[in-house]
Amino acid sequence: MQTILITGANGQLGQSIKKIAQNYPDYKFFFTDVDELDITDKKAINTFVHNNRITCIVNTAGYTAVDKAETDADRANLINGTAVAYLAIAAKNNDALLVHISTDYVFDGEHFRPISEEVIPKPLSVYATSKVKGEQAAMNNDARSVVVRTSWLYSEFGHNFVKTMLKYGRERESLKVVYDQVGTPTYAGDLAKTILDLIPKWQQLAKPEIFHYSNEGVASWYDFAVSIHRLAGIQCRIFPVETKDYPLPAKRPFFSVMSKDKIKTRFGISIPHWFESLTKCMDKIN
Repeated sequence: MQTILITGANGQLGQSIKKIAQNYPDYKFFFTDVDELDITDKKAINTFVHNNRITCIVNTAGYTAVDKAETDADRANLINGTAVAYLAIAAKNNDALLVHISTDYVFDGEHFRPISEEVIPKPLSVYATSKVKGEQAAMNNDARSVVVRTSWLYSEFGHNFVKTMLKYGRERESLKVVYDQVGTPTYAGDLAKTILDLIPKWQQLAKPEIFHYSNEGVASWYDFAVSIHRLAGIQCRIFPVETKDYPLPAKRPFFSVMSKDKIKTRFGISIPHWFESLTKCMDKIN
């Protein structure tokens, strides 16, 4: 019996894992968020992992307010960086696997070809820098660990781009959405299933590794918004604009399409196209 700790269980990915947990009868899940387990409390984490004989920690917790982080660096670094080190130490002390979720935002977006795991991160924002610190903590604490970078996450849960576009599309006659930032929307339900399916294989890895996972295909935020409205039957007009015309506090990478070759070839998984998964998610929202 695997004993799996899910941190950040009230977030999009945490709730997506909870939704499919019954499909994994050989896993015993512990779903926690900050009220049940504060990941910034080093002693509390180690005690929880030890007392519950955790065999795998899936860290879906994180400081995700990208723009707010520009003026809240200490908090972002604590949750996205220091807390990951505490989780890695607890995993090491209790011979557990740590699966840590990171982001495409760790890259500077200047590659303009699918980004492999070997590309060195060049963060552009406080948020991205804090996520790099988390990756380094997961990889460098002698723990058995896997870092999974994903991108443009959305789901039927919580706040995300899909729900925002649905809300604004129904309230307004027109919207402006940037078209010069290109990446891949990723459905949290697909990522959740992949993580749970691969835990036993990841536990056999000889050393810490990084894997990229997003849905297949490429889109701009404009493409994504147009597809959301089309599927929902919303008539709101969407105008494409450049990033410079829609300034935000935190810089984003212009190109963050990640290569999934490593995870697909190593583990023989297939990944749905982003539009296929968006259609599936929209059916659950509408």
